[in-house]
Amino acid sequence: MARSKRGSYTVGLERRERILEAASQRFTSSGYSRTSLAEIARDVGITTPGLTHHFPTKQHLLLAIAERRFDVAQSIAEAALGELDGTRTLRVLLSLSELFAEQPGLMELFVLISAEAADPNSPAHELFQERYTRIATEIATFFMAEVASGALRPDLDYQAIARECIAVSDGLQLQYVLSEGKLDLVGQSRAHLERLASSILLSGGEKVSLA
Repeated sequence: MARSKRGSYTVGLERRERILEAASQRFTSSGYSRTSLAEIARDVGITTPGLTHHFPTKQHLLLAIAERRFDVAQSIAEAALGELDGTRTLRVLLSLSELFAEQPGLMELFVLISAEAADPNSPAHELFQERYTRIATEIATFFMAEVASGALRPDLDYQAIARECIAVSDGLQLQYVLSEGKLDLVGQSRAHLERLASSILLSGGEKVSLA
């Protein structure tokens, strides 16, 4: 019986991932408002009630897609390796901008649900509040490791700098979407991070290239 329950759980997780993948593709190609749950269910090969068992509404789907994007970004950051030379954290942030630029459709969805997260009554509000707090703390921790290595200035508020980096990243993604992809997201992100590097490196004032 226990084995059967584990098997059912695994099947449920696999189906959930298939639904999220199909929803991401549909939302990206057809638009969130023009996509129905029935279409997503057909793409997965299940019934609409089978889909709503996992995700009762389209908003639940959108929220899960945003959560998965947070998880992917976090896993990339946690796996980052490299010398603690004062630019490692900045390079991780740049690599995330490169990832986002490779997924313009997901970027549009993220911007869409970010706007909803501003409403305290939205289900997205708690997710974004918790994840942004955690991400800011993790980025600050990355910076502090480079402070401890002697590469970064010890007299700065790295929690505030982490929040600034998140704000710039999100703002550039919004502008990318509004410009219909004309904004150079990676180039603008690199320029910001290189300017930041010159102000936080212990060596100070030197022009830094993250290319």
